[in-house]
Amino acid sequence: MPKSFSFVPARAPWRKLSFASIKDPRVSVRAVLGTLLFLNIVAALILFKPWGGSADDLERQLASMRSQLPRQQAALTKTRALVQKVEKARMEGEQFMAKYMLNGRSAYSSIVGELDRAAERVSLKPKERQFSLEPIEGSDTLGMMTISAKYEGAYPNLTKFINELDRSPRFLIIESLQAAPQPVGTAVNVSFKLNAFVKDEAGVMQ
Repeated sequence: MPKSFSFVPARAPWRKLSFASIKDPRVSVRAVLGTLLFLNIVAALILFKPWGGSADDLERQLASMRSQLPRQQAALTKTRALVQKVEKARMEGEQFMAKYMLNGRSAYSSIVGELDRAAERVSLKPKERQFSLEPIEGSDTLGMMTISAKYEGAYPNLTKFINELDRSPRFLIIESLQAAPQPVGTAVNVSFKLNAFVKDEAGVMQ
């Protein structure tokens, strides 16, 4: 009699590997990380829309940009006009200071010469004088000079002297004026306190 054989099918090796892989924690961790990576990619695509959005989205963006363009152009025009006004004001300010303020290097000699010429034209006799210079707060180049000066002469000549100072090309302010008659004659003694303004680019007044 032929011998009997029993056939027992062998287990598929992939089943053993699959079962073993499930028990391996490294495989589980990789699966979780892969899933999280996939979800992050999907979320980024939804959020940032790298494909640029639909045609309707692009059309709305274009319409919004077109509506903003006139406002931006108007703002630019207004800014340019403001810059021109500021530049004009700066130039006029510099011209004003150059014309009406004393130069810092020659301030004393300039004001003394101007006062002496004015007194000579109206026949007033200069006497003692004092000067002081103080910086103007908030500026490094501008200062105010205070001049205390005394003169002697007739009263009508005093009025003419005041008119001379009023026509001065410099920005002079008469802070105070005192006149006292002399015991003899018609002459008077006059004490002036004047303020003039100085521009010193060298910053000596600091």
